[in-house]
Amino acid sequence: MPEANILISIKVAPKGMGLNDFVAYEEGFFADEGIQMEFDTKTFRGTQSSWKGMDYFDRPQDKAVDDGVIQCACAWGTISNASAGMGLIVPDCHGISPWAIFVRPSSKIRTPEDLRDIPIAVGMRAGSHFNVPYRLEKYMPLEHIQTINVGGFGARLQALLNDEVEAASLLPPQIDMAKQLGLREIIADEFKTLWWAPQTAPEAGVRGYLRALDRAEQALQADLPKYLPLWKHCIPPEFQDRPWDFERFTRGERFVYRPIERQEFDEVLAQVERWGLDQYLKDRSFDHLVYNSRVDDCSRADPRAE
Repeated sequence: MPEANILISIKVAPKGMGLNDFVAYEEGFFADEGIQMEFDTKTFRGTQSSWKGMDYFDRPQDKAVDDGVIQCACAWGTISNASAGMGLIVPDCHGISPWAIFVRPSSKIRTPEDLRDIPIAVGMRAGSHFNVPYRLEKYMPLEHIQTINVGGFGARLQALLNDEVEAASLLPPQIDMAKQLGLREIIADEFKTLWWAPQTAPEAGVRGYLRALDRAEQALQADLPKYLPLWKHCIPPEFQDRPWDFERFTRGERFVYRPIERQEFDEVLAQVERWGLDQYLKDRSFDHLVYNSRVDDCSRADPRAE
């Protein structure tokens, strides 16, 4: 832990799929680890909103990379982003998050097979997107798996409610929101997430941040009901006027202070290539794409400049 009274400033954009960031903040775990935490609310809310018309590198989370923001995304997204020159993989830990596809209660869609050739609302090249081919491939050929870029989870849930799409790929807490709204779940599973950081992020700050998340995980496991009201921070503005029953929400993403297996890195790259989502991948070396404390290493050029 850093010397007393010397705080290291870091900037984090919570993804809103779990409670660890908010528990750590409320309980003072960041300060205990010597961190002066700043939540990047602009990026956080931007990742919840519509991404229609945006290209890769133009999404809110993409623009935050050059501002030194630490973020987290699905394993496919984090590894793809790092390969494309946006941040580096923090290899020390991972998360495990729920995922599901929902439809309206009046929908004729009842089974995963019914999603054949049905456009599913996703956030382009993010967890809601990559999960769709990953989970539906066993039910139908890839050419019959259709997605449409709507954006963040607030936008996807709103599009489903507004009859703009027939199905939406959802993550926490919108899964619990969808259940309380009476929407129907078609398929559900879990997936892994990875944190990513700019190479210039202070190592002591990154390590302290992870320790604080781990302490928050222990607190959540010890007394989940105490922290469920913190889901209020993750509700998109357009849904905040509804009377959500947070006591019925589940806990969302779990933090695991253990690296993923190296084999999983290679599997992710192979999957992204098979799904035709590898157009922006450049450097595919694990050793080049992981975060470390060397800020003077200029050998790794920015692939976005090519």
